[in-house]
Amino acid sequence: MNNLDKKITETFEGCVVRKDLVKEVKGNAIVPSYVLEYLLGQYCASSDEDVIKSGIESVKEILAKHYVNRNEAEYIKSTIKEKGRYKVIDKVSVQFNEKTDSYIATFSNLGITGINVPSEIAYKKYPRLLVSGIWCLADLEYQYTEDKKACPWLLQNIKPIQLAQFDFEDFKAKRAMFSTDEWIDLLMQSIGFNPEMLSRRKKLLQLVRLIPYCERNYNFIELGPKGTGKSHIYTEFSPHGTLISGGEVSAAKLFVNNSRKHDIGLVGYWDNIAFDEFAGSSKKVDKALVDIMKGYMANKSFSRGVETLTAEASMTFIGNTKHNVPYMLKHSNLFEELPPQYLDSAFLDRIHFYLPGWEVDVTRPELFTTNYGFVVDYYSEALKCLRNYDFSNEYKKEFTLGNISERDRTGVMKTFSGLMKIIYPDKKASTEELEELLKFAMEGRKRVKDQILRIDSTLPQVDFSYTSNSGVEVKVKTTEEIQYKGLYNGEMEDSEDEVMISSPEVVEVINDSSKETATNEEEIKEHHFVIEENQIGVTFEKLFGRLFKGVKNIVITDPYIRNFYQTVNLMELLEVVDKAKSETDIVTVELITSADEFNEQIQRENLNTIRESCLQMGIEFSYQFDSSIHARSIVTDTGWKVLLDRGLDIFQNCERKDAFQFTTRLQKYRPCKKFEITYLRT
Repeated sequence: MNNLDKKITETFEGCVVRKDLVKEVKGNAIVPSYVLEYLLGQYCASSDEDVIKSGIESVKEILAKHYVNRNEAEYIKSTIKEKGRYKVIDKVSVQFNEKTDSYIATFSNLGITGINVPSEIAYKKYPRLLVSGIWCLADLEYQYTEDKKACPWLLQNIKPIQLAQFDFEDFKAKRAMFSTDEWIDLLMQSIGFNPEMLSRRKKLLQLVRLIPYCERNYNFIELGPKGTGKSHIYTEFSPHGTLISGGEVSAAKLFVNNSRKHDIGLVGYWDNIAFDEFAGSSKKVDKALVDIMKGYMANKSFSRGVETLTAEASMTFIGNTKHNVPYMLKHSNLFEELPPQYLDSAFLDRIHFYLPGWEVDVTRPELFTTNYGFVVDYYSEALKCLRNYDFSNEYKKEFTLGNISERDRTGVMKTFSGLMKIIYPDKKASTEELEELLKFAMEGRKRVKDQILRIDSTLPQVDFSYTSNSGVEVKVKTTEEIQYKGLYNGEMEDSEDEVMISSPEVVEVINDSSKETATNEEEIKEHHFVIEENQIGVTFEKLFGRLFKGVKNIVITDPYIRNFYQTVNLMELLEVVDKAKSETDIVTVELITSADEFNEQIQRENLNTIRESCLQMGIEFSYQFDSSIHARSIVTDTGWKVLLDRGLDIFQNCERKDAFQFTTRLQKYRPCKKFEITYLRT
């Protein structure tokens, strides 16, 4: 157990669980993951493997003996009758019957109702029974009576196997015990991911998926490739949301059924309604439904007949894209997969945030965690409680938004508020942390607005910027805008060799194809630039290819050429050296790094293998260990020194051993970590 897990288990005792245990105990029981996690949190909240094994067996035994499958309901009822008394696991909900002045319970899978429940249990002890129902372990008895109005089923005892009550003040106090990084990593583990495999930006992309659960009337869309876990959050993470498979629903089911005395639909019962498989240009969509949704998404209200109703359910739209980003930017827009009825600027303008699904990793085994995270039912109650608060004005202490429309402002503020609730529920965020969330929220809304402008060119351009109290103005750009500047601005093509980076003069220097035959003196100038997190298209060839032409000696200083992927980075840099040199030349490359204190032997073996391989290519590679180095650089005998704040470790984690992935074969498809690089004449 690492230090973070120790802190988690000590601080949130009984409310956390080891996330890899759920699959082991689920079996054939159709029980929500949040119920299983609650049981595991009760029986396996320990670092002792023997205790964990014993707890797993206890949970399996409880499920095997007492869980009610719907198709076994009659057998279970008969068992209760014959034995007189029996424990069952089922979802129990309670209603107050004003005609009999009593509380009446219904068992969902067992299919029985009318069971009297004492008010001490229903109202005082377990009030969630009256709200959304709770999965419980209940003792039921059967006593036949000739009174047809009386219920023969008697409830003798009930024990929730979901969280029965939640202390928000205690939750906030415990949050203060964690740093921001620790808290975000705890949330990643709670979702089920290994935080070490995700960059800061990718963690925020995962967290923004939770906003519909903590922010009322939040409208969110995520479009991207298949297999990125878009629907997982909305099926297994909270009992307060529902997922509509196929993304198709009637107006009556979603809003109100006029034929049944104006019974309110799904928006009146759930905190979040997620439309799965929302994309699909050939789908048939009821235009009347779209019109009602537009009104609801803008005003939180809708009318069917003569009555106007309000609700607070958030709307989440998730779907797959068929094409990559540059194709969509060149031929249409980033909403191209939506049904035509939804390609309406008025509908799209109601969306508060567009999550770029192409930036989310495709789920693979190494992304999942085996560490501790919140029992989902516990954290989902925290999110539900946070719906009662408004954090949207917190950024105003330090920043002022630019001249944007009211809908743009609303979208930014609601996303900012949601992220604040998730990461800083105690509102204790530094200026830098406030800025990070504000910028991220603005980017998601800008993605929506920029694509609307492609659909409806009559709308005015908007300046997405903010200004700090010190007077510094920052203009916000989306990652696609940085990566594919030409296509984003309506040009037909981007240069194949273009590296979209923060400094325009660098693009001119490195990417001008007219200088292909120029000398290094003409091609490269002293300059500095920043690569943003999650950018793709960056390669060692583009960064160093021309710099290495004509060199005879290169010195690489990087203290972290230790792990397998770091050594692969070195090998890929040497491939660039090989491409730049003449076949008849000899180039010497010296690596200065530090020894791996845990696996120095393997480190040496890998570097020796590289040295032997280089000899055949006309590259004389050598290395030495120096424990005192810290700065990273590349120095050539042609008078250049390149400062690299991250060394060669510029790419995010990806499956580097899978030969059938483009991220393995081609650097240009690998998302980058944020890094800075400076070219200096020596």
